[in-house]
Amino acid sequence: MNYGYFDDAAREYVITRPDTPLPWINYLGSEDFFGLISNTGGGYSFFRDARLRRLTRYRYNGVPADTGSRFLWIRDAEGEYWSPTWQPTRRDLGDYRCRHGLGYTIIGSTRAGIGVEARFFVPLGATLESWTIGVTNHRQAPVDLGLFAGVEFCLWDAADDQNNYQRNLSIGEVEVDGSTIYHKTEYRERRDHVAYFACSEAAAGFDTQRETFLGPYRGWDAPLAVDRGRCTGWAWRTCASGC
Repeated sequence: MNYGYFDDAAREYVITRPDTPLPWINYLGSEDFFGLISNTGGGYSFFRDARLRRLTRYRYNGVPADTGSRFLWIRDAEGEYWSPTWQPTRRDLGDYRCRHGLGYTIIGSTRAGIGVEARFFVPLGATLESWTIGVTNHRQAPVDLGLFAGVEFCLWDAADDQNNYQRNLSIGEVEVDGSTIYHKTEYRERRDHVAYFACSEAAAGFDTQRETFLGPYRGWDAPLAVDRGRCTGWAWRTCASGC
C-alpha cells in the first residue's frame, strides 16, 4: 500500500493518507527549541533537553497511538466537528496531505466543504513553535466556524512527569492574560520557568483544566468543550486550550 512519496523539487516527503503503519515523524527547530511532529500532528516539543525541559506531554505507548500533544478541531454551526490533522477525532477527510520539509511540516485536508491547512515550524532565533492556520470555505454559502486549539503541558521533567504525576500536578499552576495561557511550575532547583500557549487573535474562551475541557469519561477525540461549542473560562492545571 502506498502512503506517500518524495517530492524532490520541493525537498519534501509527501504523505497522502493519515493512517500510516506507524507515526511518520519530522523534526522542527535547529537551535534551542525543538519539536517532533508526526503526519497527524502528534509528538512533543522541548527546550534544549528532551527529558529535563520537556514542554508538552506525549505518551509513547498510548492508545490510540500517536495522540498528542498538538490538538486542532474545526466546528461548524450545525455542531459537526473534526480534526484537520485527522488525529485526535480520526474522522474521514478528503484531500488529506502532509508535507514534511526541512524544519517545517504542513498538514492540510478538506471535510464538508471546508479546507484547512496548518503549518508548524520553529523560527530561527526563537524559542517557540509557530502554528499558522488557514481556512478556505468551498461551500456555496457563508459559514460560521469555530477553531479550537490545545496542548497538554508536560511538567518539565519527562520521566518524573510519568513517574510522579500527582506531585507534579500539585505544584503546577497557570495564569491567563488575554489570549495567552502561561504554565508556571516548580522546576528542579525551585527556579521559575514559564511555558505559554498563545493566539495572535483574541480568544473567545479558554480552559486550562483537562477534566473541564474534555468532560467526564471523554477523550481528546470528543472533548465536551468542542461538542458544546464553547469553553468555560476555567483556569487551573494542566492542559491549555483556546477556543
